[in-house]
Amino acid sequence: MPVNADNLVILHYPERALRTPAKPIKEITDETRIIVERMIELMDEAEGIGLAAPQVGLSISLFIVDVPSGDKNSPDSDPPSATSDVMVFINPKILAFENAPEPYEEGCLSLPEIRGDVLRPPIVTMQATGLDGKPFTLRAGGLLARCLQHEFDHLQGILILDKMTQMSRMKNRTAVRDLENSK
Repeated sequence: MPVNADNLVILHYPERALRTPAKPIKEITDETRIIVERMIELMDEAEGIGLAAPQVGLSISLFIVDVPSGDKNSPDSDPPSATSDVMVFINPKILAFENAPEPYEEGCLSLPEIRGDVLRPPIVTMQATGLDGKPFTLRAGGLLARCLQHEFDHLQGILILDKMTQMSRMKNRTAVRDLENSK
């Protein structure tokens, strides 16, 4: 059944779709391109830097990222820590992590008002297919590496709640309970 992209919205925890592992995309179609366009609109409206298909209720292996340049982030650094435009990742795979995991505060568009420290390796190498159907490999650092890992987790049905430090989990306990009770 075709997806009506106009009906896509960002889902909030505890929606079941957020916990459902995504299935590989067999073929990039016009529908895939329309879904990506809508996801970009939703991410921009929410002022996010990444959005995975499960966050809009689609169990497909696709996410987008757009990490802006800033004080510490640049698309020109080695490895890049920002993007120069929106990047589309279809059927991504993590090839390697580098260095010991570091804590950094993360938020999530599907977990409004919740922020907490998550431990992640500072450098990641990922392989995926672009919207043009061509495979690519990206080695990323800084905020871009963190964003790639965060969005990849969504494709596995994993949320930042699962990876937060114990202290952050405790700090957010009430906010999480409020989200669970709002459904």
